[in-house]
Amino acid sequence: MSAEIIAGLMIPFIGTSLGAAMVFFLKKQISPGLQKILTGFAAGVMVAASFWSLLDPALESSAHLGTMAFLPVSLGFLAGIGFLLFLDMVTPHMHMDHQTEGPKSGLSRTTKLILAVTLHNIPEGMAVGVVYAGWLAGNTGVTLTAALALALGIAIQNFPEGAIVSMPLRAEGMPKAKTFWYGVLSGAVEPLAGLLTIFASRLVVPVLPSLLAFAAGAMMYVVVEELIPEMSEGKHSNAGTIAFSLGFVLMMILDTALG
Repeated sequence: MSAEIIAGLMIPFIGTSLGAAMVFFLKKQISPGLQKILTGFAAGVMVAASFWSLLDPALESSAHLGTMAFLPVSLGFLAGIGFLLFLDMVTPHMHMDHQTEGPKSGLSRTTKLILAVTLHNIPEGMAVGVVYAGWLAGNTGVTLTAALALALGIAIQNFPEGAIVSMPLRAEGMPKAKTFWYGVLSGAVEPLAGLLTIFASRLVVPVLPSLLAFAAGAMMYVVVEELIPEMSEGKHSNAGTIAFSLGFVLMMILDTALG
C-alpha cells in the first residue's frame, strides 16, 4: 500500500486528535459562540464534501446506466441516512451540551459520549477508504487528489468532534491527559474503517456508486441531525451560518482545485 494512501487514511484521525488536544489549551468548556463557529464550519465542509467528493463521482461512476444512473446513487444515499438513523436510535446523540443520562441503558454518560462519536466516525473512515479503493481500481470518476481533498475535508470536520469528546469530559473533572486519549481513541476507528474498506476493494468496486452515495448520506445525516441544530440553538447569532459558508467554500476549493 502506497504512502499516499496511508497518509490519506491517517489525515482524518489527525484532525480528531488535534481537536482532542484542545483540552490542553482551552478552559474546561468551549464558549457557546466558538462552539457555533466550529460546528457551522464543520457542517459546511461536510455538505460540500458530500457532493463534490462523493455524490458527483458516484453519479459519474454509474453513468453507464444512462437514464437510470440515479438509481444506485439514490439507494446508497438513503441507505447511508438509514444507517445513521439506526445508530442514533441505539446510541446517544453527540451534542456537546445536551448529554443526559438517557434511557436506562446502564451505560455511563462518559461511555455513551465516546460511543456516539466513535460510531459516527466509522462512515467517515469508510468514505475515505471507498474513494481510495475507487482510485486503486482505476475508476474514472475518482482521482488521487480528490481522495486527498476528501480526507482533508473530513479532518477539518473532525477537529470539533475531537473537542466534543475531550472538553465535556474535562468539565466533569477528568484529568486532561485521560480526556485527550479518549478523544484520540474515538478517532482511531477512522483509519481502521478506511483500511478494511480498501482491503475489501474487490467487493467495493462493483458497487462503488452506491457506497460513495452511502457515505454521502451518512455525512448529510450528521449535518442535518447534529450539526445544524448545534449551530442554531441558544441566543440568535449569524456566526454559525457565516462559518458554514466559509467551510463550504473551503471544501469546494479543495475538491475542485485538487480534484
